[in-house]
Amino acid sequence: MSENSEDFYRIQKLPPYVFAVINEMRAKARSEQIDVIDLGMGNPDGATPRVIVNKLVEAARNARNHRYSQSRGIPRLREEISNRYMANYGVELDPDKEAIVTIGAKDALAHLLFATVGPGDAVVSPNPAYPIHQYGVIMAEGHACMLPMPDAATFLNRLEDLYRTSSRKPKLLLISFPHNPTTTCVDLDFFREIVRLAAAHGTMIIHDFAYADLGFDGYKPPSILQVEGAKEIAVEIFSMSKSYNMAGWRVGFCLGNRKMIAALARIKSYLDYGVFQPIQIASIIGLRECEEDTKKICAVYQRRRDVLVHGLKRAGWAVEKPRGSMFLWAPVPERYRAGGSLEFCKLLLERALVAVSPGIGFGPLGEGFVRFAFVENDQRIRQATRAIGQFLKS
Repeated sequence: MSENSEDFYRIQKLPPYVFAVINEMRAKARSEQIDVIDLGMGNPDGATPRVIVNKLVEAARNARNHRYSQSRGIPRLREEISNRYMANYGVELDPDKEAIVTIGAKDALAHLLFATVGPGDAVVSPNPAYPIHQYGVIMAEGHACMLPMPDAATFLNRLEDLYRTSSRKPKLLLISFPHNPTTTCVDLDFFREIVRLAAAHGTMIIHDFAYADLGFDGYKPPSILQVEGAKEIAVEIFSMSKSYNMAGWRVGFCLGNRKMIAALARIKSYLDYGVFQPIQIASIIGLRECEEDTKKICAVYQRRRDVLVHGLKRAGWAVEKPRGSMFLWAPVPERYRAGGSLEFCKLLLERALVAVSPGIGFGPLGEGFVRFAFVENDQRIRQATRAIGQFLKS
């Protein structure tokens, strides 16, 4: 019998993880005591606000919190996320029927796709995209229909064309703004048009709102649930990972359409017992008391963005300032484009000791770009851009 894991049915559908190539090179260099500046994975480097950590410690000392929790999340946490949506977006949510706690955003996405997508159902999403957006559909037996998104207007036009010409109407739209990896940002009018189109054609919407609080230069990312009638067809996934520097805590939420929330709750009831209860209790405190911390976290990312953009432009690399997210989506410099984004990332790591993510890892339409994450401090980012400048001049 073969020991190859690709003998398994679903594993055959998943290509090798492109990012693993860069991760292995980085790990090898670091094992040899070589200082690599890692701007690849979008893994927040900041500390979780102290008040949240203190509450976790206090709650963890209480033996009553060591038992199984509730799969859909404890009521007070669902109430608190509902309060946040009312305060920040003017959106009213029923915490019992329109909110569920998930083990991070990936859990919400993957299991919601399993709950709502059947064999051959078409799911439309922009490409390039965060890998789970494409492969979560494939694992759920759906048909991943990828539309190019050089900008939001082009994506919307292509979606209109699809509705007009395709015999297979999409079951689901899977979108995310601010967008990872392209950093594309949209306004409420864009969401109004998306909701209008989807409602007219009987399509459900999942909006991955992971970067809800990372808007720069006065831009405030809107929630799709602000659109009148959105809750009739849409859910939004919000995560505490980026907004509160809580990536490792794995706390997310799925909010909105009751039917989709109920389907996710049903499937999760078979799969897990929810997030460790002390983490949920600490998350209540975060949502209730740490809005100022989210603004400070956003300001840190904006400053790092400015340092990175300024440094790359000085190095002769033409890049545009993103309005949101924690990333910079940069075209591969012309002289290296023919070799592809993965080969360019290898070169950058070998010659400049800077790790970034190859665009091809986000899907075929990501080729020709690389993604920088703002996950090192200002000084390290300056060090990285100086090294990149020397490499580009060599």
